[in-house]
Amino acid sequence: MLVFLLILVGALAHATWNLLLKRSAASGPVFLWLTATGGFLVVAPIAIVLVVTDPPSWPAFALLALVSGALHVGYFASLQAGYRVGDVSVVYPLARGTGPLLSVVLAIPFLDERPGPLVLAGAGAVVVGVIVIGLAGGRAHWRAVRPGVLWGLLVGLTIAAYTLWDANAVTVGALNPIVYNAGTSLAESLLLMPLALRRRATVRDLLRRYWWAVLVVAVLGSLSYILILFAMQLAPVSIVAPAREISVVFVAVAGWLLFKEPHPAQRLSGAVVVVAGVAVLAASR
Repeated sequence: MLVFLLILVGALAHATWNLLLKRSAASGPVFLWLTATGGFLVVAPIAIVLVVTDPPSWPAFALLALVSGALHVGYFASLQAGYRVGDVSVVYPLARGTGPLLSVVLAIPFLDERPGPLVLAGAGAVVVGVIVIGLAGGRAHWRAVRPGVLWGLLVGLTIAAYTLWDANAVTVGALNPIVYNAGTSLAESLLLMPLALRRRATVRDLLRRYWWAVLVVAVLGSLSYILILFAMQLAPVSIVAPAREISVVFVAVAGWLLFKEPHPAQRLSGAVVVVAGVAVLAASR
């Protein structure tokens, strides 16, 4: 029950900051730098206390955090690009469906997981549900949604990559999720800093116009992923990765109500399938 409570709260926080990212006009690498830096500053005080009481192996920690930071930069950049050309209720579900599908499949050889039939059935239902949401409208709608679909699939690849990498860090590497999240956010900030330094005027403008979006995305982004990292320490990736896609239900409803995006009936029916898949995963525990 604790695992699914962590996943549910994390998914709600994740959906909220994604909707905010879509709704605000703030985007681009400078915005990513601001939110990564903000996320680090939010988590750093707690992380410092944890590091003092139980320091990690610094060379291994630095490598894990740096690679994770690079993967997350790729994820956020792809997500922003997708939101610029596609509906949130297309890009988000396809990304969240492709990611866990690959995570479940690749967790078998890379993390030596052995998901049972019930887990595979639940994961399959989640993936089917998010694809139904993402491809609502059929062929007639394909030309309009194709750019969003392609970006959604690319985002899904980055999700699978960082999910497996980070799961290994907090399970095999036994890193504290709060400390690891702080390190990953710091790596993201450092990787993007040269670009931010060259665009100081843009930094000032975004802080003036969208300081609230930076703050909310920084806080909810860190909170959502820390909760998922803790869940990964308690349950296999083959359960956590699909179950966290309950967030697509929130996004499907919000895409209909907030952004007036088309085909709400098909997208909400896909959301029902996602919920059913998550229920099967919960029953498998």
